This record gives sequence, structure tokens and C-alpha cells, in this order.
Amino acid sequence: MSLRQLFATKSLEHVMGELESGERLKRALGPWSLVALGIGAIIGTGIFVLVGKAARDTTGPALMLSFVVAGLACIFAALCYAEFASMAPVAGSAYTYAYLTLGELMAWIIGWDLVLEYAVASCTVAHGWSKYFQDLLKIGGVGLPAFLGDAPLGVHEGGIVTTGHWLDLPAFVIAIIVTAILVRGIRESAILNGIMVAVKLGVVLFVIFAGLPYVRMSNWTDNFAPYGYGGVSFFGHLVWGEVNPMTKLPAGVMAGAALIFFAYLGFDAVSTNAEEAKNPSRDLPIGIIGSLLVCTVLYIAVAAVLTGMVPYAEIQKEAPVANAFEHVGFQGARLLVSIGAITGITSVLLVMMCGQPRIFLAMARDGLLPRSFFSDIHPVFKTPWKSTIITGLIVALGGSLLPLDLLAELTNIGTLFAFVVVCAAVLVLRVTHPDTPRGYKAPFGLATPILGIALCLLLMFSLGWENWLRLFIWLAIGLAIYFCYGIRHSRLRLQQAAQGHSR
Repeated sequence: MSLRQLFATKSLEHVMGELESGERLKRALGPWSLVALGIGAIIGTGIFVLVGKAARDTTGPALMLSFVVAGLACIFAALCYAEFASMAPVAGSAYTYAYLTLGELMAWIIGWDLVLEYAVASCTVAHGWSKYFQDLLKIGGVGLPAFLGDAPLGVHEGGIVTTGHWLDLPAFVIAIIVTAILVRGIRESAILNGIMVAVKLGVVLFVIFAGLPYVRMSNWTDNFAPYGYGGVSFFGHLVWGEVNPMTKLPAGVMAGAALIFFAYLGFDAVSTNAEEAKNPSRDLPIGIIGSLLVCTVLYIAVAAVLTGMVPYAEIQKEAPVANAFEHVGFQGARLLVSIGAITGITSVLLVMMCGQPRIFLAMARDGLLPRSFFSDIHPVFKTPWKSTIITGLIVALGGSLLPLDLLAELTNIGTLFAFVVVCAAVLVLRVTHPDTPRGYKAPFGLATPILGIALCLLLMFSLGWENWLRLFIWLAIGLAIYFCYGIRHSRLRLQQAAQGHSR
């Protein structure tokens, strides 16, 4: 085995040829369906759950600026995703893009990393769904037994502790339900997602306009950035900003941007459905960039209203938006927000759990995972049904057993790593294949991928050292699988070996 084999790349023509000759997914998604999928994936746990933790412990009212910083990093990454998706409209997202430009080993690394972005993110989303569902039950005077309402593990001062609970039952159940919907088919899933997105957007707009009369300017002006504007660290060592004495973690606008980056996760999930887009070169850029822009504006508005309604130190970590309305005495709004949050978070779960099986599908087509299992397309529904079921089981177990803080931070660093790779891949292709046809080309020349890499790395370095340790452990497990199975079954390597023997 040589380095040349490890970094062998697939040609764009080869990828498109495989798509035409192999078993294909059904092309059923237009531009507005893709925008709805993007919004469905983006607005959910980030805005309905993580804003509470970020505002209270990390940023204060300056959370608005954190959303601007994180959104800026995402804009550059989104432009790169849109360019790549218009060039290679196949399932696989960043995994496929890395295989085309950086070679098989990097493709495997990013594909394995994407499990963090989609499967682990789905666990986080299921956890957040459970909290709003239980809040809704409480409004109706019903409650689950305490031991079935939360994960058995928690995080305290950076360490893992036991909570005394057995299982987060609602998180487990919703993951199984969504799995069943996804096995049924992409068109049906897209229709359901479109309905949920409409409900979710209505509730988000309600939060903004119904909350405005309760905003007190003093909640912003008295202590706009209680932890400052920094929070930049390097592998967990603070280099600019402050540490929150309660959490013992970096705090400030930049630290907040790294934390709430999870809220933007999802626009890239549109690219995993590239193979199901009716006109990929036109529709994918619209879906990716359109959904991100809409959500960025809404996020900043919700952050402003939430921190204006409630002093940042009093914002609840669990179901913060619904509890903000309870704080000001608007009980009816609490019910509506909880219903909207459940709907919104369900749509996120639907899109994220839709994306993961398509990553598995792309990797299995290349021989890096067992092809008979992970690339098996259902004969009637035309969906990767076995991959969908295994994803559902992972999400059901992870979402019901692991703590929110651990899941969210692990997802953040995995997602940022994926964005860095996509931006780097676009940079490589701009230099090595400048004349390859592109349905969409990101503006500002090489500055776009370079700024995307720089901003995403800055946010990655602002996450604690334990997140880097978990990422390295996860990637080490992935490399072990690759060298034990993937490299021996790689279709590209076997084809190259056959060509070598024929000579």
C-alpha cells in the first residue's frame, strides 16, 4: 500500500458515470422543496433549545452578535457547498467532494466525521424534542415518571456524571417514528416536512412579534456583553476573553458563536439530497443559500427578543423560548410555542436523519462500507432503507442515553471540520480544474473558500480541548475501520489494481 493509493481521487466524470449506470434515487425535489428541507433542518433545536444555554452561560444579550459571526462563517461554507453541489449532484455531500479532490483517505475521514454531523446531531435534536414534549405534557397536567424523562448521563464542570434517570423515553420514541416515515419515501417525507416548516415559521414569527411588547431595553443595555466579546481559545487554552466562573468554560461572543453554531447546522443537508433534485445545478444553490439567509435573519431576531424579554441570567436552559413567555405571564403563548417547537424540531430530525443514510449510501457504493447492506435501495419506496433503519437505532439510543451538552458540542466540532474540508476542496478544484463546468460559481474568487476555512477553524479552536479529544478518538476509530475493511474493499483501489495487472 502506497501513499499514492491512499490519496487516489475519483474523477468527476467517473462519479457521474456511476450515477447514470447504477441504481438511482428518485428525482422528486424542486427548488422550493429544497429550501423547505434546508429551513426544516436549520430552525429547530438551535433556536428553541440551545439559545437558553448560550445566552445564560456564555454571551448574555450579545448572543445576537454570536449569531452574526456564526452565520458569516456559514455563508462562506454555504457558497462552497453550492458550487460543489452544482458540479457533482450525487448523494454523499462533503464525502463525495473530498473523494473528488483530496483522495480516498480524506474522503473516508470526512465521511466518518459526517456521522457526527448527522447521526449525533439527530441525537441532540431528539433530546431537545423530548424537553418540549414534556413541557407540553405539563401544560396539560400530565407528566412522565422522572426516570423516563431524561438521559442517565449528564455533564458537570466538563465531566460525565450519572443523573439517576433510566432513559429519555420521548427521544427514543420520536426517533423510531421518524425512521418509519423516512423508509416510506423521500416525496412523502418532503411533503410532511413542508407542512411542518410552514407551522414552524409561523411560530417563529409569532415569537418575534408577540414577544416585542414584552422587551425591556434595560435587559440589553444594562449588561449587553457580560462576558465580553472574546472567548477565543486554542485547543481549550483561552487566548482572548474570559472564563465563566460558574461553568469554568470560555465565555464571550466568539465562544457563543462556537456553541450556537449548531443552530445553523442543516443547510448542507440539502446537498445530501442532490441525487433527488429535479434540476441539481439550478435548484441546489437556491436551496442551500436561500434557506441559510432566511434562517440567519430569523435567528438574530429571536435572540434579540428572548434576551430583551428575560434578563440573561434568568433564561431557562430547558425550553427557553416557551419559558420566556411564562416569565412575562403570557401562558397562552407558552402552549403555542411548545407546539411550534415540537413541530420545528421534528422537521429538523426528519431532514438530519434523511441525510445520514445517504452518506452511508455513497460510502458503500465506493466499497468502503458493506455494499449489500448500506447501499440497498428498497424496491418499492426507492430509499436506502437498511441504512435508514440503522441510523434510526443509533439516534434512538444516543438521544435517549447521552446528555445534551456532550452531543451538541461533539456535533459542532464535527460539522466545522466538514465545512473546512468542503472549503478546502473547492479551493483545490479552483486551482486544478478551473475550466470544469459549474452550474453555480461562488463569488469573490479564492477569497470565499479561504475565508470559510479561516472562520471555521477559528470557531473550532474556540471549542474546549475535550471536544478535540473526542473528535480525535472518533476519527481514530474510523481509521481503524478503514484500514481493516474499507481499504481492502475499495472499488477505486480494486479497479486500479485490475488495470495494473492488465498492463
